[in-house]
Amino acid sequence: MSDRRRRRPVPLGDVVSQYLERSGLERRVDQAHVIPEWEDAVGPKIAEVTAPLSVSADGTLMVAVATHSWMTELSLMEPELLRALNSGREEGRRIGRIRWVLRR
Repeated sequence: MSDRRRRRPVPLGDVVSQYLERSGLERRVDQAHVIPEWEDAVGPKIAEVTAPLSVSADGTLMVAVATHSWMTELSLMEPELLRALNSGREEGRRIGRIRWVLRR
């Protein structure tokens, strides 16, 4: 009997975690968690006029904004928003900046 047949089954979640760690994608996945967490981090008022789109490899979060005036206001709030988004995140898994784009 080959060694492959004698091994016990491994939970799929463990296999995926190991793959993400080995491939270097684990950090990117951790960064991308800000997208579903967006409303909790920024609050319902800001979430109503924004939509997180993606996170780039350098940790830049792209966010669509409803109007120019909101874009200006949110740009001024960026340090505060980054603190909220990065709360509890390890170094290297944080969002470094937010890039605001007008929603079309």
